[in-house]
Amino acid sequence: MFAISLGDGAELRPLEPWQAEEFLAHMDRGRAYIGRHVGLPDVAADLDSARSWLQSYADKSAADTGRLYGIWLDGLLVGGVLFRVFDAGTGNCEAGCWLEPAAVGRGLVTRAVRVIIDWAIQERGMHRVEWLVSSENTPSINVAKRLGMSLDGVQRENHPYRGVRQNTEIWSVLAPEWRSRQPGETSRSKR
Repeated sequence: MFAISLGDGAELRPLEPWQAEEFLAHMDRGRAYIGRHVGLPDVAADLDSARSWLQSYADKSAADTGRLYGIWLDGLLVGGVLFRVFDAGTGNCEAGCWLEPAAVGRGLVTRAVRVIIDWAIQERGMHRVEWLVSSENTPSINVAKRLGMSLDGVQRENHPYRGVRQNTEIWSVLAPEWRSRQPGETSRSKR
């Protein structure tokens, strides 16, 4: 299995169904914090549902329609990044993330998302990477800004989450923009 160093004792690695117990323990540590803006803690409520969710991404990876990676800090799973949508035919994908509170403020998500966007654009030829985020999720909006994404618009009250309609901001970066902002050649091997 590959691991990409994110610096400061952190690594980015595939997150797979056989890691369901570790994933569930991570969700349990961060359930309230992560669940403020994303429904992942609700989907991974017990070992069977955690394994099922991880398997859904293994299936997406096999079909080339999504990817899932964990962020480990000093050997402990503390978060993850993913391509929720990956459409190689149109050259469009949607990246996302989550992180438990103990790992917040270290730049791990920004570094991890930079790695997967770089791979999507440089290796897979994706043209557009989207980042959909609740307007209330300031940390995630700040990640989009740090990555040089542009705010395309806001879908007003489009998403009912835990009984409250939320606005969804759509951020994106296009391949030419990404390439022009990256220092030197950043191409990575296919994963």
